[in-house]
Amino acid sequence: MAKIPKTSNQPHILVFPYPIQGHINPMLQFSKRLSSKGIKVTLITTITLSKSLPPQSQSGSIRIRPIDDGLKDGDTIKDHETYLKTFERVIPKSLINLIDEYNNTNKPVTFVVYDCIIPWVLDLTRKKGIDGAPFFTQSAAVHFIHYHVYKGDLSSPIKGDLVSVPKLPLLRAHEMPSLLVNGECYPGLNVINIKQSSGFHDAHMLFFNTIDKLEEQVLKWMSKKWPIKTIGPTIPSKYLDKRLEDDQEYGLSLFEPETNACIQWLDSNEHNSVIYISMGSLASLGEAQMEQLANGLRQCGKKFLWVIRASEESKLPTNFKAEIEEQGLIVNWCPQLAVLAHKAIGCFMTHCGWNSTLEAISLGVPLVAMPQWTDQPTNAKHITDVWRIGVRVKVDEKGIVTKDEVEACVRKVMEGETGVEFKNNVEKLRNVAKDAMEEGGSSDKNIEEFALKLMTM
Repeated sequence: MAKIPKTSNQPHILVFPYPIQGHINPMLQFSKRLSSKGIKVTLITTITLSKSLPPQSQSGSIRIRPIDDGLKDGDTIKDHETYLKTFERVIPKSLINLIDEYNNTNKPVTFVVYDCIIPWVLDLTRKKGIDGAPFFTQSAAVHFIHYHVYKGDLSSPIKGDLVSVPKLPLLRAHEMPSLLVNGECYPGLNVINIKQSSGFHDAHMLFFNTIDKLEEQVLKWMSKKWPIKTIGPTIPSKYLDKRLEDDQEYGLSLFEPETNACIQWLDSNEHNSVIYISMGSLASLGEAQMEQLANGLRQCGKKFLWVIRASEESKLPTNFKAEIEEQGLIVNWCPQLAVLAHKAIGCFMTHCGWNSTLEAISLGVPLVAMPQWTDQPTNAKHITDVWRIGVRVKVDEKGIVTKDEVEACVRKVMEGETGVEFKNNVEKLRNVAKDAMEEGGSSDKNIEEFALKLMTM
């Protein structure tokens, strides 16, 4: 499709992610793909979040528009359950004001793509005569499980140890989304996760950040009932099809990566020799777990690059950083894609967030799965038993992954026949991811069809 000329008739869409890193990145990447096809895109964020972005953050051709979320200067998001109440009270008025503002210009809003955890956006926009579609940020499998709870086919909390969901492997309780097992810990978030499924019936199209051949069986089943559009993996073009010349990185980051330190250190290490460890932007390990993980990494003797947010560093064993200077590098944040793409990386020990899982697959890196909460246990199940691209750590009777378990899992992924098998399997999936985003690939076709649809609105 030829790029749409930038005229007064150019379609203009709003893309509205919930303001956390793991939701912003995939929706921003989707925005870039649409922009490359001639669609004018405005990414909505909040005033609070926009003030916390480091100065190097950028978004290329995408306009970033902050709106009021009800927090005052100096306020921070201490917990998302409380913040969501303020968000849902204030954002509707802010969003309507923004739409009215644009509709009084020569760039009126044509369509709204909104984060699936804020499904009420669709009712708001339709009252203004503007249609919309949800963007699902987790795997199709996880959203499908939530749908069955929403429908009443599964209870919450889950009863029993074995759970059967159509077109998914048999799941044990510890392989289910954690809020469906221990929802009483975060009752508000659990309700929000389940309510996401309302979008299945309300919207005329559903965007999923996944790949058709990665979750083939469940997607085929879902596509018979709903207008599913797979548009993933939503990572920068540099690491996939290389068709978007300026798309080198995500561009918006709430944390400042220590890029030079990471890459220079990796450059000094041998091919496939380094363990990369990151628990993402939200997960927090207890002090006992941090100690076992630290000692397991030291004990295995392999080089490692470990991302530990500044707020978590105090949990490390005393003098650990000084003692492992020759073996490892610890940073507060890193450019994860550039790290995973580096030849020195041999495996990725991950919390199994969906973005990290897709990034590892897209860059051909086998995994040591250490899921923490929400969708991560189900992602870990697919990593180990469906795709066979890694292993999941086992916990002891206290719920701790011991240092010996850390070492054993790392060796299984990086050494021997299993290491070769995992690497071969993830390389095959890497090609699947790349093919989906190539011109004419399954995800590219869905994005193209959506762009064409916008042209006719």
